[in-house]
Amino acid sequence: MNTNTSSSCTAFLHYQRVAAGSYPEVANMLATLDLSAGGLLVFDDATGTQVDYPWPEGYTWVQPGENTPPQKANPVTQPSVGRPKLGVVAREVTLLPRHWEWLAQQRGGASAALRRLVDEARHNTAEHDHRRRAKENGYRFMTAIAGSLPGYEEAVRALFGHDGNIFAERIAPWPADIQAHLAWMTRNAFTS
Repeated sequence: MNTNTSSSCTAFLHYQRVAAGSYPEVANMLATLDLSAGGLLVFDDATGTQVDYPWPEGYTWVQPGENTPPQKANPVTQPSVGRPKLGVVAREVTLLPRHWEWLAQQRGGASAALRRLVDEARHNTAEHDHRRRAKENGYRFMTAIAGSLPGYEEAVRALFGHDGNIFAERIAPWPADIQAHLAWMTRNAFTS
């Protein structure tokens, strides 16, 4: 079963936006249209990723704020001996000896120090990561729908070159619905 990360999408028929909203709403709107001529593209609003339509049997979407599918309640059990289960995932980390030496000297040991470093880096780079994701999402959308339009390559260079003015100039001749959706998808890509 496929799981999507967003609960909304937008559908385009050629270069015209024909439906937007939750996946079930878009499916209902698309069911009323004649799609026999082809040219339908549906995009996830959170990622800019093209999604298949009609939705495959059993296709579900994670609702906002929901990270995992609901799970059955655990029966009451006796406390076990050892560490409590905190959702910790063990993975391999490869470091140089000097890194391991430094980590061993940190409060709480290597694992605690690595968690603190990761949390600090996530906090310090949150805005940059948000801009990067907005650019990547916009790029996915425009590559799928506007890759053959004039000025596409220059628009991509402006998008990743962090030049909002040139980006707007390059997409200005594109169909209005594509421009509007791309402007919405990249609304946070050029903030400083």
